[in-house]
Amino acid sequence: MDQRAEVNRLLAQYGRTHAEEAGIRLRNTPAPLYQVLVLTVLFSVRIRSDIAVAAARELFAAAMRTPRAMADTPWQERVDALGRAHYRRYDESTASALGDGAVFLLGEYGGDLRRMRDRAAGKPARIRELLREVPRIGPVGADIFCREVQGLWPELRPAFDRRALEGARALGLPETAEGLAELVPAADLPRLAAALVRTRLTHGTPDRGRRSGV
Repeated sequence: MDQRAEVNRLLAQYGRTHAEEAGIRLRNTPAPLYQVLVLTVLFSVRIRSDIAVAAARELFAAAMRTPRAMADTPWQERVDALGRAHYRRYDESTASALGDGAVFLLGEYGGDLRRMRDRAAGKPARIRELLREVPRIGPVGADIFCREVQGLWPELRPAFDRRALEGARALGLPETAEGLAELVPAADLPRLAAALVRTRLTHGTPDRGRRSGV
């Protein structure tokens, strides 16, 4: 199959980002950027992706959409929101991580992740380093965040992590981020990255109990 036709098929079948699934209207403003970070934290344990997305929706529905709101919400209310999404086993530790992360972001960046971007001076590696200072976010979580926001922060493009590249290899698509970027407009890079990860999990390793399996 022609590579561009295969990419179009992938985008049609699997091309929803996790931010879209969580109901985040992604813009380069503090609240939606923080919401993507919350989603990243939720994915940073061994949990099914649909449960992580559901947990994000519950938190946002309970008005925990900004660092200030998250920090001001009692710990038990965060636990309860996670529980409604069946985010079991990790609900208490994740509620703590979300609270600690919110306090960290307020103190370090005034709750605005664009200031983190400014501190990184346009260097993708530095953005990833700074993301890993947020409680519970490791290298995989930093990759997830960058994958989701690359449509807003051009310096991160093209952001295709190891899981996406493995999905591309299995489909006979280019095995480099640069090669994949040539197949779609810049606006579709987050969708293609998400689609490649999903097809890898669907047709390769099942998305079952994987750490940040997104």
